[in-house]
Amino acid sequence: MSETKALITPPGADEIRARKRPLAPSRTPRHRIGRAVLYVMLIAAAVAMLIPFFWMVMSSLKDANSVFSVPVRWWPDVFVWQNYVEIWQESGILTWIKNTLILSVGVTLLQVTTGSFAAYGFSRIRFPGRDALFLLYIATIAVPWQSYMIPQFIMLSNAGLANTLWSILLLQAFGAFGVFLMKQFYESVPEELSEAARLDGLSEYGIWARIMLPLSVPAIATLSLLTFVNTWNDFLGPLIYLRDPSLWTMQLGLNNFVSSLYDVDYGVLFAGLVISVVPIAIVFLLGQRYFVEGVATSGLKG
Repeated sequence: MSETKALITPPGADEIRARKRPLAPSRTPRHRIGRAVLYVMLIAAAVAMLIPFFWMVMSSLKDANSVFSVPVRWWPDVFVWQNYVEIWQESGILTWIKNTLILSVGVTLLQVTTGSFAAYGFSRIRFPGRDALFLLYIATIAVPWQSYMIPQFIMLSNAGLANTLWSILLLQAFGAFGVFLMKQFYESVPEELSEAARLDGLSEYGIWARIMLPLSVPAIATLSLLTFVNTWNDFLGPLIYLRDPSLWTMQLGLNNFVSSLYDVDYGVLFAGLVISVVPIAIVFLLGQRYFVEGVATSGLKG
């Protein structure tokens, strides 16, 4: 493995270091004005995006009659912390969180494994029709799920998997976007690294597991974050396949919390919405560094 170790260097490291170099300060008044205008626009855009989130958090601390009051009260007169107690005690939110975590973590693990493995085959294994097959596979991203969800539902129902968590796990175990993202990253790894590993006696499975996967942490983190968030927020898939209340996800549970009550307590409902956002925020904060690096080194390359 001596030759292989000598060739292992973080892909895109030079580009990342180049981006981190401090830029020369602009000295002309025109550049300073342009930069000031840019900062003002960015701050305005950030505030515009944060206002709905702020309103949601504040609404979770209001009583039911104050949530949609006119004019809008941005700050509650009295903080109703009881909303969080009620959503925890009067609903099946623990079951919803458990089911959503099972699906989100399971789908993420499956898509990262299958996507990285398929991407290695498309980027390193040469076989007739490889490029055409890859283009055909990537083209499936443009096909809307609504166009084939009915035959897919019939197939899974005939297999006895409808109304089980396995139906969602199997549906989303493979993703063309994950293959595309991982392949773009693998293309940035020097081919000589794989050749040296083959000379050292590693099989293709060994090269994938011992060399390519450790080098592709940023791309894996990016794919994991996108897949986790997409699965966590999915509503249509669980709505079609999960009918038993014990299998409901967070999105289904909150939707039923609204439709099953005649007089909806929106303060309690918004408390549930805030709780549903917390896991995604934690995952993003933990993987933010790798997410940015992964997008910069793989996702934007054509």
